[in-house]
Amino acid sequence: MAAVALVIVILIIVLITASLKVVKEYERGVVFRLGRVVGARGPGLIILVPLVERMAKVNLQVVTLDLEPQDVITKDNVTISVTAVLYFKVVDPVSAVVNIQDYSFATNRVAEGTLRSALGQHELDELLAHRDRINEQLQVQIDVLTEPWGIKVVSVEVKDVDLPDTMRRAMAKQAEAERERRAKIIAAEGEFAASQRLAEAGAVLAAQPASLELRRLQTLAEVAVEHNSTIVFPIPTELADLLPQRRVRGS
Repeated sequence: MAAVALVIVILIIVLITASLKVVKEYERGVVFRLGRVVGARGPGLIILVPLVERMAKVNLQVVTLDLEPQDVITKDNVTISVTAVLYFKVVDPVSAVVNIQDYSFATNRVAEGTLRSALGQHELDELLAHRDRINEQLQVQIDVLTEPWGIKVVSVEVKDVDLPDTMRRAMAKQAEAERERRAKIIAAEGEFAASQRLAEAGAVLAAQPASLELRRLQTLAEVAVEHNSTIVFPIPTELADLLPQRRVRGS
């Protein structure tokens, strides 16, 4: 009798131990009773009916998923290799356990397929220039597909866009030509502005002959100082008329 009582005590202890489950703050326990789901419980201590109920734990933390490099043909027929990162979390533990066998694997496959199809609808220049907008579009499209599984896609980030070598060289030449074009435009605009100022200054000096003569003398003085030379220039006739003239002998 003592042995039977000992066995019964051991069985009771085992059943009690098996019926007590601890669910952490970032987890939820999906409880099944005789094969039928009865809801999600937790966090804290969960008491299950022995041999009748079982529980599957689901992590509610944000999961970081690195997608495999995907070969994409853009709208302008350029073949590129794209890598991206997907951030998602479980918001409905019951759906994540009941509606899909492996929600992490399924989310990975959906994200890779959506990445190929969505990026193929854009041209290469748009992918490089508007990556933030494309990330938002990917997030919305993937989230719609994973919603029935209780999965919320937090964000999608396209990390790297690997271009063929020929395309890299072509883009480098295009960027160099664009820089040269801008430099020529800036230089032409500067010359145009300078010519306008010179025309205005010439008009002002032409209206005032004295100012024109003063400017000419100032320029000659500056040239003489800079080059350390002697410059001989004619005296204007207006100044010659003002000088006293000698009387001719015999007159």
